[in-house]
Amino acid sequence: MKHLILSTLLLTSTSIFSQNLKTVSYQDGSQKLNGLVTSNAGKKLPGVLILPAWKGIDDEAKNAAADLEKQGYIAFVADIYGEGNIPADNDAAAKTAGYYKKNYEAYQKRISLALNELKKNGAVPEKIAVIGYCFGGTGALESARGGLPVVGVVSIHGSIGKDQTRKNGPISTKILVENPADDKSVTPEDYNNLIKEMNEGNADWQIITYAHSKHTFTDPKSPDYNPVMAKRAWNHTLMFLKEILK
Repeated sequence: MKHLILSTLLLTSTSIFSQNLKTVSYQDGSQKLNGLVTSNAGKKLPGVLILPAWKGIDDEAKNAAADLEKQGYIAFVADIYGEGNIPADNDAAAKTAGYYKKNYEAYQKRISLALNELKKNGAVPEKIAVIGYCFGGTGALESARGGLPVVGVVSIHGSIGKDQTRKNGPISTKILVENPADDKSVTPEDYNNLIKEMNEGNADWQIITYAHSKHTFTDPKSPDYNPVMAKRAWNHTLMFLKEILK
């Protein structure tokens, strides 16, 4: 009960703060995209791009942006799917997210466009990181694989598998993977292949595994929510960002 009350209070207070986020519209060809930026935009600060989970921009992404603003970062929540393409349910989300996982270059392009908007809104180009949840965690890894101009990435309960027909390449981006121990979507093969990929790329990497945690363990609205491990994961994220951006 204590954990429930604390998580509810935290979610409520942060949600109120996240209402200060401003909509930023941008384009990928004819497709309109609607991202969100924190109210400190334009102040020439380190920046963090947030890649949301498979249903598009949600409260977890918004609340992360609000907290990152309090930590002294300009945060931008990317719109990967675009206006008119927000999944209505899990089946639609799986299909849409699956498209971008398969067509990873299109995913990398949408991430790159969002990075440009983050820079336009004041983020120092040499001090930018990417964090992502679930499908967005996959995008964080794709940012590193694609050599996008970011210092580091954090994959939070992301899908870490990669098509093994893709060759491993050099990775200059620092990587933090936050992996729930009981995530059934991550196989031992995926885990081992990711380590192999990062080692072959000579990456600066670390994986933190959280005990007794299922896939969406960081989301207060999920039945998988583990408040103790979620807090630890967020503290690890902040520690990593402080090291690489400040």
